[in-house]
Amino acid sequence: MIPAAKPEVGADEAAAAHRVVMSGMLAQGPEVAAFEQEFSAQVVPGTQSVAVNSGTSALHMAFVAAGIGPGDEVIVPSFSFAATANAVGLVGATPVFVDIEPDTFCISPAAIEAAITERTRGVMPVHLYGHPADLPAIAAIAQRHDLLHFEDAAQAHGAAVDGVPVGSWGIAGSFSFYPTKNMTSGEGGIVTTKDDQFARAVRVLRNQGMERRYENEVIGFNTRMTDIHAAIGRVQLGKLAAWTAKRQANAAFLNANLQGVVTPIERDNSTHVWHQYTIRVVDQDRDAFAAALAERGIGSGVYYPTPIHRLPSFGLSLDLPETERAAAEVLSLPVYPSLTDDELGTIVEAVNAVAKAGA
Repeated sequence: MIPAAKPEVGADEAAAAHRVVMSGMLAQGPEVAAFEQEFSAQVVPGTQSVAVNSGTSALHMAFVAAGIGPGDEVIVPSFSFAATANAVGLVGATPVFVDIEPDTFCISPAAIEAAITERTRGVMPVHLYGHPADLPAIAAIAQRHDLLHFEDAAQAHGAAVDGVPVGSWGIAGSFSFYPTKNMTSGEGGIVTTKDDQFARAVRVLRNQGMERRYENEVIGFNTRMTDIHAAIGRVQLGKLAAWTAKRQANAAFLNANLQGVVTPIERDNSTHVWHQYTIRVVDQDRDAFAAALAERGIGSGVYYPTPIHRLPSFGLSLDLPETERAAAEVLSLPVYPSLTDDELGTIVEAVNAVAKAGA
């Protein structure tokens, strides 16, 4: 079986973790500080990075630091992982779900504009599957309506629009280092921002509300990253550029050779980092298509089968036709950097055969 996703971890990461364990400095310390500096320099130049214990915590801390709370609305896509909206709910605000663009699977700027009310405080695009949202349009909307612009960049390490990296367009970007992401620290996340005071606020919030020990300034959290996780992240960061290039090459091969399915796009002004390679299965049952691929030894995944607004945690009935269509049609194929040429050929052969059989 060629799995749908495959974490790229090995001896280098093990050696880094072992080094930190043997040092005796396990909690947040010099490795975290170095990881933060290196991530900003290599992935989101011009920002400060603040490392936390998960991508969800990065979203959460960003909203708390920005003062988002009860009575506020934040516009988000419903076609995403639940953490996107959960983070809004965790601060007592209301996520307002809007539709997506069919070609990129990212939030629709027109839908954002239509959803703005007097209670709207912020907007948060998700750079889904590694393709950046239409950030110039979204930034213009945020500026025009005096909204805080957040970015859920959990799947988009190194993505950019017009050469400007995601995570640097608004007040804050939030990245994830979960094991299946384009790079991992085992678990973890980072908040990026150009605002010095905002960066300090996140640092204080992640550390029980204090910058100096026992001088708690606010009621805070314990969302610190450990030095063990940061050491793994630093190793992975050194490999990210090469891995991204391989993902891009793999995606180009699939785009050039797949038949009978709708292949994903990359806008001319955008850098796609291919966290997922997501096709649409049309005129066939998507789940049966996936099962047929599995019989041929090809793993795949559906991200996401149920829009967030319809999950029991929110239970809303909304008219989001592109979201519903995507949820019924999307199927993500392997695209990770360790795929061999033979494996890529096997994926193409299997997808084309299943598509032809169902035609």
